[in-house]
Order: sequence, then C-alpha cells, then structure tokens
Amino acid sequence: MNSPISPLAPLSPRMGAFPLRNRVPTQLRRSVPIYLVCVTLLFLILNADVLTIPKSPSPSRITKRHSRQKPISTSQSPPSAEGFPRKIWQTWKTDPYNFEKRDFDTARSWTTRNPGWRYEVLTDSNDLAYVEAHFGPGGLNRPDIVEMYRAINATIIKADLLRYMVMYAEGGVYADIDVEALKPVSRFVPERYSPQDIDMVIGVEVDQPEFRDHPILGQKSMSFCQWTFMCKPHLPVMLALVENIMNWLSDVAAKQNVPVSEVVLDFDEVISGTGPSAFTLAVLAEMNRVRGDSQGDEITWDKFHSMDESRLVSRILVLDVEAFAAGQGHSDSGNHNARGALVKHHYHASNWPSKHPRFSHPVYGEVERCNWDAACVRKWDADVEAYTTLSPEEQRRKMEERNVERARQMEEARAAQEQAVKLEQLGQAVRKAEEEARKRAEEEATTQRAQAPPAAGFGGFPPPQQQPQPPARPLSPFEIAAQQQAAQHDRQFGSL
Repeated sequence: MNSPISPLAPLSPRMGAFPLRNRVPTQLRRSVPIYLVCVTLLFLILNADVLTIPKSPSPSRITKRHSRQKPISTSQSPPSAEGFPRKIWQTWKTDPYNFEKRDFDTARSWTTRNPGWRYEVLTDSNDLAYVEAHFGPGGLNRPDIVEMYRAINATIIKADLLRYMVMYAEGGVYADIDVEALKPVSRFVPERYSPQDIDMVIGVEVDQPEFRDHPILGQKSMSFCQWTFMCKPHLPVMLALVENIMNWLSDVAAKQNVPVSEVVLDFDEVISGTGPSAFTLAVLAEMNRVRGDSQGDEITWDKFHSMDESRLVSRILVLDVEAFAAGQGHSDSGNHNARGALVKHHYHASNWPSKHPRFSHPVYGEVERCNWDAACVRKWDADVEAYTTLSPEEQRRKMEERNVERARQMEEARAAQEQAVKLEQLGQAVRKAEEEARKRAEEEATTQRAQAPPAAGFGGFPPPQQQPQPPARPLSPFEIAAQQQAAQHDRQFGSL
C-alpha cells in the first residue's frame, strides 16, 4: 500500500510541476486558454476609445465657413426611392391651421398621395427665420442674401426667391399653394431613367416659339414651369438664380433711384426678373455649363419644342407640357384627365398681377386675353398698329367707345350676377316650402292615427296592426301649374 505524499516531500518526476494535473478534467484544462483570449479581446474592444491616440482637429472644423460651403440642414429627411429628399414645400401667407378650405384641399392632396413624405409650409411669419438659419453665419454664411431678402417688400419677388433658396438648401418638391397633386411624386421620374443620372425634374409651361419676336409675348413664349419642380439640394442652378435676382433687383433699384424696398415692377418685369423666364434662362445656362463647349451646338429651346415624351439633358429631366401644365388651352397641353398629367394648377392664388399689372392698351386691352391664339394676336397687333395712325381726336373717340362698351359689359355682368343670386334665393325658398309641407303632412298623419278609434278584430281578437302610410309628397310648383292647366282644360272642354 502506497503511503500518502507529504506536503514537504519532493515531487516525483511523473508529477512534474503540476501536482493538480490529474485532479482537473482534461476538457476544462484545454478551454482555459480560449477563455483568456476572449476576455483579452473583450477588454481591448471596450477600451478602444481610451487606448486610441487622439488626433488633431480637422482644419475644416476650426476654420471659418467660406461663402461656398454647404449650409447646415436643420431637418434631415431620408432620400426617396428616386434619390430626391422626401420633402414637399409650399409657401403661403398663413400656416395650414389657418388655410381656407380651397387651400387646405389642394395641400392635403400632396400628403394624401405621398404618405411618409415630410410636408412643410413657409409663411410670412417664419420665412425670414428660415433664410437666416440656412444662409446666415450658421449656414451658407451669405449675409448679402439675407439682407437682400429682408429688404424686399414685393410679395411675388420674395415668393420666387424663397422657393429657389429652399430648393438649394434642402431640395425636394416645391409646389405653389394652388397646385393640386394628381399623381404621387414617384411618377415624376419615368421608370426608364436611372435616379442617379437626374439632379432636377422640371416641365414645360409655355411652348409657343412662333411668338418669340412679339414685343409683349416674346419673353413668355418659351418657358419651363416653376410652380412645380423637384431637385436635389445644393444644385448650382438654384444658387445662380438667387444671385441673378439679387443683381437684377440692384440694377432696377439703381435705375429707379430708390432702395430695393421701394422698387416698382410691372407684370413683364416680374416674369423676366424672377419668374418663369428667369427660371428658364438659368436652366438653359446650367444645361450648357454641365455639357461643356466641346459637345456640339448650344442647347436652346428648340430642343424642347413639341416634345411628346420626357427628355434628359445635362442631368435635368424635362417633362412634356402635359405633366405640370395641363389644361391651359395652349401649347398642346392636353387636359387633366390625361394619364401623363401629374398636377393641376387652380390659379386661385395668382392674384399678384393686380399689384404688378400687365400692359393693357387703352382701347384693345391685354393681348394675353388671346391665350396664344394666333388669329386673335394678329388682330390685336393690327388694331394697335392702326390706333397709332389715328389723329388725337379719333383716338379719344375710340377710347370713349371702348369705355361705353366696358360699362355695358360690366352692367351685363352685374345683372347676370344679381339674376343668379335671385334664382338661388328662389330655389332656397322652394326647398324650404317643400320641407315645411312635408313636416305638416307627417304631423297631420300622426294626429289622425292617434285619434282614430280601434277597429274590432275577428272573433274578438284585435285587428292586425296596419303599417302607416307615408305622407303624400308635396307637389312642386311645376306639378301644381300642370294640374291647374289640366283643370282649366276640363272646364272648357269637359273630361273624356
């Protein structure tokens, strides 16, 4: 029998330096190194930020923003499936809580057809704060833009300028407050195009190049639509539009010898300075800039005349006139029931020409009333030309005749309106009388049923309950007149 090993006894060669080897299971001894490695890796991962040597701050974070640095967006939205920000922008005098019903209905069409998209309205009370946030020191650092926007008093100029600034700062979809969405924004980009190849989506508004030399219609005869368009943020064309408007306004103020806040503009000046004409010229210039001078002739409106399908040029997708400008009655714009119609412009917010009037001839009025009808425009031109050849006395006589005609037309319009009001009032009176007659008939029928004695039933049982008869429908005035005419006929000729 082996004697027990003394704690002070030397280890045998067989036991070596690990007296507990035979007391620990073999699998556990093999797992110990793996456990140690895992614990070490976990320690290194959890303390990576402590063990890393700090780097010096990037120069871009400590240097002052320069004028071309992108603004900091205060609200981020994920891009849509087409690569454009999921944002829908509108501008109006008040916030949506105070919209009139017509404005509320058109605005709701955008949120209804584009669930998941952010919708925002910039108003007269928060637009300046937005401009300061995105173009002030915390954004693009363009104090000249902020000061110019603050100085402008003309509402339509600020509205045009603000849409370009918003599209540059954040991108997405812009639509005037009186534009209704007929289709979702996903339909703006046809499937045959790759979203990565498109920076901007616009549509044709007016395509009447045959009037390009007309003294009044010429600058409006070829234009892209800017009451609805879509673009990605930080496009140079949007910033170029803002800078072009600033330079133009400064020149106009200098010519009128007044500050920018007191500039007086007519309709055509607004169109050419900030509206569709300015928008179109900037877009064409951007197309040519992106393409370069080595790829052929200059891109002009001829490339987009009579388009029957969309066209991608220099990363700008141009849709045909039916997309954003259907139902105009010119430019072969089609109607809003067409499959390609994406929006519907109701024009109920387009009252700014009252402050910036169109040219109106004292006798023949506005040529825009022709709505691009060639025969009407030719007649207007001929009448205006003939007017210049008349003597002052004949011109005064023409103006007097025109004033008499206008007074007659206004009187006819007033009379027609009064007649419509009277007919509406008469209709309301008839409907009220019919409703009162129906109620009286119901009351009389109820009273008669309550006063009638109960009839005896067969074999002493109560009679079966009879269903109440509906009251007689009151006769309309036309039916009463017909009965009176029939009675008169019977009195004269006798009934058959």
